[in-house]
Amino acid sequence: MRRYRNGLKTAVLLGLLTALILTAGYWLGGSTGLGIATVLSLVTNGIAYFASDRIALRTMGARPVGPRQAPELHAMVRELTESAGQPMPRIYISALAQPNAFATGRNPEHAAVCVTEGILRILNRRELRAVLAHELSHIGNRDILISSVAAALAGIVTSVANLAFFLPLGAEDDDAPHPLAAMLMLVLGPLAAGLIQLAISRSREYEADADGARLSGDPLALASALEKIEAGTRAVPLAPEGSAVSQAHLMIANPLAGEGAAAMFRTHPPTSERVRRLHKMAGRASVPALRPLWTPWALR
Repeated sequence: MRRYRNGLKTAVLLGLLTALILTAGYWLGGSTGLGIATVLSLVTNGIAYFASDRIALRTMGARPVGPRQAPELHAMVRELTESAGQPMPRIYISALAQPNAFATGRNPEHAAVCVTEGILRILNRRELRAVLAHELSHIGNRDILISSVAAALAGIVTSVANLAFFLPLGAEDDDAPHPLAAMLMLVLGPLAAGLIQLAISRSREYEADADGARLSGDPLALASALEKIEAGTRAVPLAPEGSAVSQAHLMIANPLAGEGAAAMFRTHPPTSERVRRLHKMAGRASVPALRPLWTPWALR
C-alpha cells in the first residue's frame, strides 16, 4: 500500500513540475515557447523512460560483470532477489574510488545495480549485502524510474529558463515576457526543480533504508555501511563540475561535498538521521564493530 501512496505523491509532484515547465515556456516565448516546452518534455520523458539506465551507467563509467567475474557479488544479489521475489538485475562495477552504489532502470525487469570499486574496498560482506538490499528495495518500490524522470524534468526547467538569454524581451512584442519575469524564471525555475527533486529523493531514501533492512534482516549492518560510505564520500567527493553529478540523486549516499547553503540542496537525508532510524529498527543503541574485509573479486 505504501508503494502506491508514494506513487500518487510522486505523480502529483511531477505534475506540478510539468506545469511549471509549460508555464516557463509560455512566459519565455508565448505560444511558441509553450509548444517548444511541450515537445521538449515529451522527448525528454521518452529518453528518461527508455534510456535512463544506459545513460546513468555510461556516465559512471560502469562495466558489466557476470558470475565468473564477481561470483560473491552475484550470489548476494541472487539470494536477496529470490527473497524479495524480484527478477535478477544486471550487475555493474564502476571504477570510481569513491564508495557508493546505485540502482537504475525503468522497472524490475529492466533494472541494473552498480557498485563502485571504492565501496568494495571498505565494506565487509555483511555491510555490502545490506547495501545491495537497499538498492533492490529502490527497484522493488519503482523509485529508480521516478528519480530518473524527475532528474530529466528538472533539466528541462533549467534549460527552458536559460532560454531567456536568447529570446527577445522587448515590450513591442506582445508574446515576449517582461524582463523581470524572465529574470525570475532564471532563478526560480532551477530552484523549484531542485526542491521537487529533493523532496522525491529524501523520502525514498528513508523508505529504501527500512525496506532494505527488512530484506537483509540486518539494519545494523546497513547503519554501519552508511557511516563508512559517508566518511568515504567526504574523503573522495565527486567534482561538482563532473558529468557524474547528474546521477548524484540515484546513489545511496550524497557523492558531493557541500557546506553552508549548498547543504540545503542535498538530495539525501542526513546520514546521522538514517543511522538513528536503523538503530531504532534494531532496538539497539550502537552498531557493533564490523571488520572491513577486502573483496578480491572487485577488480577482476
